[in-house]
Amino acid sequence: MTKAMKIAVVDDEKDMRQSISQWLALSGFDTETYACAEDALKVLTSDYPGIVVSDIKMPGMDGMQFLRKIKGLDSTLPVIMITGHGDVPMAVEAMRIGAYDFLEKPFNPDRMTELAKKATNARRVTLDARMLRKELSDPTSLMQKLIGTSPAMERLREDILDLGQADGHVLIEGETGTGKTLIAHALHAVSARASKKFVILSCGAFDEDSLTRRLFGPANEDEPIPAMEEARGGTLVLEDIEALSPSHQSRLMTAINEQGTPAETRIIAICNLQEQDKTCESELRSDLFYRLAALRITVPPLRARGEDILSIFTTYTEQFADEYGCDTPQVSAQEAAQLLQAPWPGNVRQLTNVAERAVLQSRRGSGTIASLLMADSDEQPPTMTTEGKPLKEFVEAFERMLIDNTMRRHKGSIVAVMDELCLPRRTLNEKMAKYNLQRSDYL
Repeated sequence: MTKAMKIAVVDDEKDMRQSISQWLALSGFDTETYACAEDALKVLTSDYPGIVVSDIKMPGMDGMQFLRKIKGLDSTLPVIMITGHGDVPMAVEAMRIGAYDFLEKPFNPDRMTELAKKATNARRVTLDARMLRKELSDPTSLMQKLIGTSPAMERLREDILDLGQADGHVLIEGETGTGKTLIAHALHAVSARASKKFVILSCGAFDEDSLTRRLFGPANEDEPIPAMEEARGGTLVLEDIEALSPSHQSRLMTAINEQGTPAETRIIAICNLQEQDKTCESELRSDLFYRLAALRITVPPLRARGEDILSIFTTYTEQFADEYGCDTPQVSAQEAAQLLQAPWPGNVRQLTNVAERAVLQSRRGSGTIASLLMADSDEQPPTMTTEGKPLKEFVEAFERMLIDNTMRRHKGSIVAVMDELCLPRRTLNEKMAKYNLQRSDYL
């Protein structure tokens, strides 16, 4: 469940302050009240998880001074101003300074709720985008999200860095659940547009008319800004690009041509075609396909990533164990082999689901990895695949996972790991070097 956004209600009149707070609380908001602007400023920060509702006429620091202080703190923090009948010109000036909107007393409570919903939604989008940009602009965080050390993942990281800097339109292809949208986020984060707008639109989520308005406009009064306009200067991600009708493909091609070179808005197209007899090239008009596919990333399926499977499984079981307040389930050599051999048609998304269920059943003290894999195969024994992998590869993958898990549990204590695994220091050091495991990562 999404956590309720906060609303800071600032008004020197106690009855008005409590009335607004109670009404908004009944509408599902988490409210906090302040009798003066000075007190509110003690809690407001640039990352304040909500909005502000403030009276204009207040003793001490008035609403206009308060608004200017807030805009200096965070220019994107929505502020709804409340004004008396004679203060409308002042409210208009507040809008010029940057207020989100204003309400004239006496106001309709439903109008207050409507404005609060729009303002909090806008705030949530701003904070989510800011957090995402912060996470993905941090190379360490990016590496953590793109889990794996397989050659396929190393190449993918290199492609993201290269294509991110290239700044042309990009086509991302791959099976369902491989993380194509995450890669689109990463491409934006490492590009010169990282500080600009990042907009995602699923082309398959709308009917013909709705998609026209959402993508190109004009939008209805209660609809968001058209995506092509909203993403101007930044990045527009079009998921399910193959779902575009011929007329939409034609309009998109026209919009791309009108941008010129370099493109004002970068388009990242994501293709989710799964049918063997269809490709993105076959579903798009040729000029649009070649324009979008000038830069291209094909995301590797999970079954082609070897021991990354165990790394991802370990990462997510630890996260879910922490979330559910229980111990991380230990994986036996047989279970590790089963994970490595499973075909994973749902890729990373499916593996994440299996990891969560493994934690839940471990908490209950029942169930096996094999039973979870069978459940994902409609109660039939799953078809395993080794794809020519030698026994040595399975052994090394399990060995790496075992050392990695033990190092995590003991927070990098070499002595404790040596004791548990019955390994001399030299052997442990050699194996950690072989598997690129750094003690500093566990401290």
